Amino acid sequence: MVVIHYTAMESAEAALDRLCDSAAEVSAHYLICERGRVWQMIDEEARAWHAGAGRWGDVRDVNSRSIGIELANRGDHPFPEPQMAALEGVMRGIMGRWRIPPERVIGHSDMAPGRKGDPGRRFDWARLALQGVSVWPGRAAPGDFARDAARFGYPVGDVADDMILEAFRLRFRPWGAGPVCDADAAAMADLAARFPVDRGARSA
Repeated sequence: MVVIHYTAMESAEAALDRLCDSAAEVSAHYLICERGRVWQMIDEEARAWHAGAGRWGDVRDVNSRSIGIELANRGDHPFPEPQMAALEGVMRGIMGRWRIPPERVIGHSDMAPGRKGDPGRRFDWARLALQGVSVWPGRAAPGDFARDAARFGYPVGDVADDMILEAFRLRFRPWGAGPVCDADAAAMADLAARFPVDRGARSA
């Protein structure tokens, strides 16, 4: 998988210092600054400490099954064009080398609902989907939201249902509010039908 994060720090340089500090016990494979500069800190085949506790589908040790990309962003402002363009280039390389399909690109908030919110509401997931490096829901008849969320990969049963809904909306319907509605259920049904998580993969 590929897991996308934001740094929630004031600058890329501050984030770089922290990610390279062994005492911090946090790391990632790549860091991309607002101007589009890319730092690779860890070999892609090595395990980084970027995901922490959480699950996607049957994978519980996400760190061992993913490449982590940190984007320099405080979490409260848009991601600039040079940064997004650099991200897309990095992702195409990773996905080609490791044969990662677009549905295996997730946000930190997807695998750790309620614990993590990055890359957040300001991140342009629809743009990545148009570039073929992520997915976006189409139209379908509304189904059972929780069942379909589990089919897509969300850790249903590990956290409260409202946290799953919040994680889904952070990524796919950031303008959504209130209880789950038909629009949420329809989007989730489409994602589950077209991009069911690979339940046959080896658990980690």
